Amino acid sequence: MTTTLTATTTRPEDRFLHAFEAYAGEVLNGTSEHLAALRRKAIERFGVLGFPGRKSEAWKYTPIAKALQHPYRIDPVPAVPALNEQALADYAIPELDAYRVVLVNGRFVPELSTTSDLPEGVVLTGLEEAARRHADLFEKYFAHYLDFENEPFLALNTAFARDGFFLYVPEGTALERPVHVLNLIDTDEELFLQPRNVVVAAPGASLKLVTSGHSRAAQRTFTNGVTEVFVGQGAEVHQYDLRLEGEAASGIFSTQAYLEGGARYTNGTLTLGGALVRNNVYVRFDDQEGEANLYGLFLGRGSMHIDNHTMIDHAVPHCVSNELYKGILDDEATGVFNGKVLVRPHAQKTNAYQSNKSIVLTREARMYSKPELEIYADDVRCTHGAAIGQLDEDGIFYLRARGLTLQKARAMMLLAFARDVLDQIAVAPVRAYLDELVAGRFGA
Repeated sequence: MTTTLTATTTRPEDRFLHAFEAYAGEVLNGTSEHLAALRRKAIERFGVLGFPGRKSEAWKYTPIAKALQHPYRIDPVPAVPALNEQALADYAIPELDAYRVVLVNGRFVPELSTTSDLPEGVVLTGLEEAARRHADLFEKYFAHYLDFENEPFLALNTAFARDGFFLYVPEGTALERPVHVLNLIDTDEELFLQPRNVVVAAPGASLKLVTSGHSRAAQRTFTNGVTEVFVGQGAEVHQYDLRLEGEAASGIFSTQAYLEGGARYTNGTLTLGGALVRNNVYVRFDDQEGEANLYGLFLGRGSMHIDNHTMIDHAVPHCVSNELYKGILDDEATGVFNGKVLVRPHAQKTNAYQSNKSIVLTREARMYSKPELEIYADDVRCTHGAAIGQLDEDGIFYLRARGLTLQKARAMMLLAFARDVLDQIAVAPVRAYLDELVAGRFGA
């Protein structure tokens, strides 16, 4: 069964509510009373919240309602075309020695994934398979630390999510090789996709996760993707999300990270493609001595719209957070950065730093920056800042005086600007891959 979103209903929300009822009796992730109740609660909450409009402060610069009016087809189990290794070659990251997970249209493809030789106790598989074969782990972590009460897209994904990937690294285990999740859209239909991913680093564990998104589809698609990350006591997670989809793909990609005491979490979000892209990164400290580092780079051209929205919740004392987001906007592209740091009462000795810097290359490009600090403790060190400008003409003149063409001088300065973020990537082949992509974008 499939459901097509049409313009016959009065609200975009109604299309999803009706689709949910059409699928409510189907098996979802191993089906249990717990999951069935969770799905029902999520769709009911979505019905109350509805989609955000321009009056919503968090969405005022991103016209999401227009994108949702398109008649996408909802199918919790979309078709997966036959693919082989050669079809994936164009999306490989050179020199990257990694465990590989392949998702096509949000569905796990085991025959294209390479997850052998994993350390004992590590689970790396599709979400649907994890629900069947590792039900205890699945029910312990799926939606357990995610709050969808005030987030309609999280509620919608929780109601519909059927597949994605599940990664569990047991206590004290270090994954020496990174995990590369290749997320590919390949369809001749206009689809609304809702993959769900769960990443768990048990106490003392460590891992590096790289997700790269690509699209082979000429048809318009929309992805409402959610990733839950649990970082146990003293564990360390490096997560890098590469948005490389084409101009027909739009999406909202939400990551919620929950940090126990002494946990270290790094998130790098690099957006180079897509029509309308919203990256949500939410981090919550649950115990002391935690550290979170968020890095973002977005390059907009044409009519791209890229929105980065972050929230760091310092709920306990003695934690550190750092944010650095940089953007370069060309043509008629639009960029948005809305970063909030919340320091709750009694969260003393918090150390939080936030910075957003953007370069606008044309008069038609637009950048909206809104850094926020909300502080209810008095013994803290919190700073934030934002800067929007154009290329430094003195710097251009200096480089041209030494024989560089105007194009080469501009490219060198833009690449140097971007490398502040690229240099933070701890996986060398990924850093080199992105460096080449960015340099190619600027003609360096």
